[in-house]
Amino acid sequence: MQRRHLLAAGAAGLALPASALEFAAPRPPVAMRLSPDRIIDITVGIRPFRAQGPRLQIQRLHGKTVVHHYGHGGSGWSLSWGSAQRALALVQAAGLKPGQRLAVVGAGAIGLTTARWAQQAGYPVRLYGKDRAPRVHSSAATGLWTPESRIVTSAHASPEWMSDWEAMARDAFQVHQSYLGLSSGPVQWHDGYVVGDVGFDQPVPNPYAGEPDYPDLAPHVADLRPQGLALAAGEHPFGLRHARRFTQLVFNIPAYQRLLWEDFMRDGGRWQPHELRSTRDFARLPETVVVNCTGDGARMLLGDASMTPVRGQTARLIPQPEVDYALIYRGQGIVALPRRDGLLVATMAPGDFGSSDLRPDRTQSEDAVRRLAHLF
Repeated sequence: MQRRHLLAAGAAGLALPASALEFAAPRPPVAMRLSPDRIIDITVGIRPFRAQGPRLQIQRLHGKTVVHHYGHGGSGWSLSWGSAQRALALVQAAGLKPGQRLAVVGAGAIGLTTARWAQQAGYPVRLYGKDRAPRVHSSAATGLWTPESRIVTSAHASPEWMSDWEAMARDAFQVHQSYLGLSSGPVQWHDGYVVGDVGFDQPVPNPYAGEPDYPDLAPHVADLRPQGLALAAGEHPFGLRHARRFTQLVFNIPAYQRLLWEDFMRDGGRWQPHELRSTRDFARLPETVVVNCTGDGARMLLGDASMTPVRGQTARLIPQPEVDYALIYRGQGIVALPRRDGLLVATMAPGDFGSSDLRPDRTQSEDAVRRLAHLF
């Protein structure tokens, strides 16, 4: 039975008035106001992709115990809490006792959540970093819960790896859920539409062309997302195009970062602006155990050739609070997402894989906004 039929049947059983039935039917979405003159900011961030998946490993460097915790690709926010739990287990395996100070290097999504987990386990934490939000790559993320985004290549996705990844994704998901309902709205559920010019059974251009082959991990956590519903023409505002409705967890990243930072400082966290330029800089830190959450910075800091930068650009349009749905343009590499700080339009472009170019390309974002506008 379709959802609208189920609601109507339930309402009839309760003898509700006809006016109540009107609220049971899904409301048509408010059109997004999409024009280049509404762009108020363009940000570029670098996804720290590692073909083998995130690096979670203990290493002795210059007299320090370093727990490496980086390389989460496009899944940093999504996997953060689950991955942080595993990094903390390595800290404990290294012999650091609660009450002894821990150093965390990097103030992005991975660094902040690692610091928070450590605090909750009884460790005083000093956080080091070149920058903090909003001047970190994590601030430029779109904000969809996508734990499978550029996280590993098919060649490295063994059954054991996938089992560990799934557990990490589920652990993170549970913690994200605990932030629902807060007044600042750091985590919310949003409906959305995947829209395409051809049917979903037909191929479309691959926005990941030129990149490695990624495994299809989504089915492993399919129960954590409501299943999409195909819509007939007339059931959506996109004309004769093909559309599917979905529901997705969304992060309002500025609010989330601010909340994590305030919680970190409230619980005695200490912040030290400090850029590590070589592995010898670990020796200069007073703490004996250091968690290295430097993301893409690990390429230069450690000379880690397994890391590949992946450029991502996001335009922020004037907030449109009445828009409460996400929009994915299938095969075009474009995502629009409603957040409290604005309507975000994220793009993928040829050449992003392997690029660490942080210069915004306004033409790219304006073109994406115009293409989305045509959907309405």
